[in-house]
Amino acid sequence: MVKYLVVALVVLVVVWLLRSARRRDEGPAPSGGAGPRAHPEAMVDCAHCGLHLPVAEAVKGEDGRHYCSAAHRLAGPR
Repeated sequence: MVKYLVVALVVLVVVWLLRSARRRDEGPAPSGGAGPRAHPEAMVDCAHCGLHLPVAEAVKGEDGRHYCSAAHRLAGPR
């Protein structure tokens, strides 16, 4: 009976070690917004409605201002 418990314990330890090694090799888990970002993204305001959005999602007008959509870019600043 004791030898079965020892074998089961050894198998569990080996499985645990293999899983933890695999997680280390994969690198950090992708953040789904739960953790801090490594590089914060710059934010801008829409020149028409004032919406605060990331610069990567903003539409830049010919005048150099940022807009939240093409429709607001066409409407121009307020």
